[in-house]
Amino acid sequence: MEAGGACVPDVRGRLPGRGAYVHPDQECLDAAERRRAFPRALRSQGPLDCSEVRAAVDALGRQAREASSAVRSSTQEEPRQEAGREAMSAR
Repeated sequence: MEAGGACVPDVRGRLPGRGAYVHPDQECLDAAERRRAFPRALRSQGPLDCSEVRAAVDALGRQAREASSAVRSSTQEEPRQEAGREAMSAR
């Protein structure tokens, strides 16, 4: 969404006015800026500042990496716990 010459993130899709969708990935955001997709989609004259959108995409990526790391560490603990149970029952 454009607000005063800047793109602002609208994660919930509730802000009034025109909006543009971009996949929450830095490569997709870079491609959209390179192709000047935001000014075209938002029917804006001239370039737009996308720093707020970039910060939101960074934050989403960081959250996704943390969640993935948490899932990976919890799945690695399960086999160790199971091996411990088997060792205990073998006694």
